[in-house]
This record gives sequence, C-alpha cells and structure tokens, in this order.
Amino acid sequence: MVKKKKDDTLYIVIPAYNESENIKKVIDEWYPIVEEIGKDSRLIIIDDGSKDETYKIIKNSAKKRKQLIALTKENSGHGSTVLYGYNYALSNNADYIFQTDSDGQTNPLEFWDFWNFRKEYDMIIGYRNKRKDGLSRIVVTKTLKLVIRFCFKVNVTDANTPFRLMSNRTLKECIKLVPKDFNLSNVILSVIYEKKKMSVKYIPITFRERQGGVNSINIKKITKIGFKALKDFKEINANLKEL
Repeated sequence: MVKKKKDDTLYIVIPAYNESENIKKVIDEWYPIVEEIGKDSRLIIIDDGSKDETYKIIKNSAKKRKQLIALTKENSGHGSTVLYGYNYALSNNADYIFQTDSDGQTNPLEFWDFWNFRKEYDMIIGYRNKRKDGLSRIVVTKTLKLVIRFCFKVNVTDANTPFRLMSNRTLKECIKLVPKDFNLSNVILSVIYEKKKMSVKYIPITFRERQGGVNSINIKKITKIGFKALKDFKEINANLKEL
C-alpha cells in the first residue's frame, strides 16, 4: 500500500496590538487561506497586551474557526511578538511560516504567488511597491536599507516587510542568531538569510493605507528604535562575521 504524501502545512503569524477596528476583517481575509491549504494549517494571531477589545475579538472568532489560534501575552513590541509567533509555529512543526500584520495594509490575494515559489527559495519577501502609508515610512525604509548596507555589507531590498514566507528548516536555523525579544526581528532575519547566502526572492506587493485604528508607531518612536538598532546592529554583526 502506497502511503499518501503529507500536504505542506502553513502557519500564518500575525501580531496584534490595539487593533479592535481591524482585526475581525483581517481574520475574515486571511483565514480562508489556511482552510484552503489544509486542515493542519493554522492562522496564529498573537495579542501583544492590547488595551482594547482585540484579544476578545480574536477569541470569539476562534470559537467558530478551528484553525484559528488566539494567543495573548504581555506587551513587548512588534518584533518580540513576531518572534513569539515564529517560535510557536516552529514548536508545532509547521512546514512553512508566513508573517503579516494586523492593520489590513497587505492583500491576502497576493499570498498565492509566494506559496507557489515555496519549494524554490529559502525565503520570499514582499517588496512594497506603490506604498500608501506615507512619505515618512518610505524614508525610514530607504534609510534602513542604507544602514544595513553600511553595517552588514549586504543589500536587502525591503528588510522589514510584514509579508514573508519562510521554510521551517531555514527559519529554525536562522532564528537562533536573533537576540531574545529583538524589536527589529524581521530586519535582522532578512540580514541573516543574506549573510548565509540563502536563496531569497523579492516579489512586489501592494501596500494599502491602514484600514482603521491608529498606528502605534510614530516618528518619535521610529527614531528611538533606530538609534537603539544601530547599537544592537554592531553587536549582532560581531556574531555574524563568522557566517
């Protein structure tokens, strides 16, 4: 008797903080993807200590959706929450891990191009094309690209995009090099993949306006994170020089 080959499993990781205005729509948009891929795939939404009804909405939604997992934890920031979700997916042996955000700026219909390339690349990152999230965010992304090139000597097209697909094997290997609770975890993972000369593909994606609520990250916070990142990058780079 020929044993049927196991279908690939996908865990979609979405961090959420004070997204009560968006989260129901985000669930409605992304949940059908894990349903279509297979019964062992999951939509993982991690509430990062929200002060509004975000976690309550996720929990209520999960009652009717068996492939939706509602998690909550103390507030620690976007990067730390993303790492929390990645480690959860890895501990549950997801074959592939995809990350996006809970503000509704990404388009689920564009996911399938990434999924179709999953066997060919170690990581596939969305390159934000025709962005609608403001000039200041575009400037931050371009500045970050220059900082990465200066600090790590690698070129990363869009290091912090919340639209990326990674295999279990490569993420498990690379996440060990990310400092615990690091706030720019996606950035440093992008750098590590490049430093290790893994195969990375960039696919242009649309990036819509925030669909509701208020962005918790402003220019003041971005500047503070940026200065801390420069210090952290120097320490991390010392550990990556052996790669």
